[in-house]
Amino acid sequence: MSQKFHFQCVDCKAEYSGDEVIYLCPDCQKTNKPGEPPRGILKTIYPYQQIRNLAPDNKLFERLDQDRFLPLLPIRSMNSWPMLKIGKTPMYRLDRLDRGTGGQVGRVGQVGRVGQEEGILQTMDFELYLKDDSQNPTFSFKDRASALVSAWAKENGIQTLVAASTGNAGSSLAGVCASQGQRAMIVVPAAAPLAKLTQIRMYGATLVPVRGTYDDAFDLSVHISEKYGFYNRNTAYNPLTIEGKKIVSYEIFRQLNQQIPDRIFIPVGDGVIFAGVYKGFEDLLKLGITDRMPALVGVQAMGSSNLMNNLKSGQFVATSSKTIADSISVDVPKCFYMATGYTEKYHGEFVAVSDQEILESSLLLSRSTGIFSEPAAAAAFAGMLKYRDQGFIPDGSKNVVLLTGSGLKDLGAVQSSIRIPDAVEPDIQSVDLFIQKHFL
Repeated sequence: MSQKFHFQCVDCKAEYSGDEVIYLCPDCQKTNKPGEPPRGILKTIYPYQQIRNLAPDNKLFERLDQDRFLPLLPIRSMNSWPMLKIGKTPMYRLDRLDRGTGGQVGRVGQVGRVGQEEGILQTMDFELYLKDDSQNPTFSFKDRASALVSAWAKENGIQTLVAASTGNAGSSLAGVCASQGQRAMIVVPAAAPLAKLTQIRMYGATLVPVRGTYDDAFDLSVHISEKYGFYNRNTAYNPLTIEGKKIVSYEIFRQLNQQIPDRIFIPVGDGVIFAGVYKGFEDLLKLGITDRMPALVGVQAMGSSNLMNNLKSGQFVATSSKTIADSISVDVPKCFYMATGYTEKYHGEFVAVSDQEILESSLLLSRSTGIFSEPAAAAAFAGMLKYRDQGFIPDGSKNVVLLTGSGLKDLGAVQSSIRIPDAVEPDIQSVDLFIQKHFL
């Protein structure tokens, strides 16, 4: 086994070395069938006791933070990391949530290591934070996974990477590979948003549009990887994607002054971000840095809730997805078994929101905080609002909403919610009429 880490199958518990390319457990993947979530997803395991010896318990997190969490990552050096500023995204604390009085979400303040401003929660009985991962280089959370996969490939002399994507993972891998001097091939549904396809091509990646769904693109990318030997970045299929995404958990813990939030609302499609956030907090738990886990709330679109619908099902049944939130539109969640395993072990929760609720939440966020989120990210905020309206958020609790992508990724999704005014003549009289009609 690799001294730094090894892999363990979440199903049969078999262990594999971390020194070579491996995706799924070789034994369990033999049982996989079309239309069902894959068995054999691999979990990355570290020598936690050795890591605990790096510093006293009360100083261990600071030590890991100084090392950019390298002891908890499956790479040898941070010099392999892309030059782009990935991660360390801002987290904002909201001082009030007045959805019922004109849809205002009060003043937003950034959270850091410094102490919190006193008295800012005057109209809410709970604390609410927004973790804005649209601030990553390609404007989505997916940069975290792409960075780690690319870094591992760089250390192992791999030059060409392939991925299936509805857009964000693809544009992310394309951008990260461009920064690393690597080649990328991205397989996408032909109906993916134009902005994401444009990003992929601007970064110089080879774009393969597919007449089919994300699941079709996923399967095709695996065949390409098998035939041509390209390193596959596919979510969950490549275990390092989960390791890249878990880093957000460390950041949230740091930004809350080393406190565990009570709940984190996360948009869910394949379930990899959900599993990744759990994995990050589980690392801290195993190291003795924390003594409890947050409750994770997976938020799915009603039109694509296959993970939630099959949580307690004896046999997985997929329903065709239809939602404006393309980034979480998945028929067969690839990380189903790891995500559901974490849900059962740590009492995770799920909620579904309608497309209308997603659009309303996107508008509310944009007009009240200045954060323009794509539909999948706005879904997490919609889930929080639903919890709040149903009285599920306890007074005094700390709650985080994970915003995973920029609204500029999919402008078409929100066109029905806005109207661009007709042009006016360039004179003050025309402006007077315009103001009377649209502003006063």
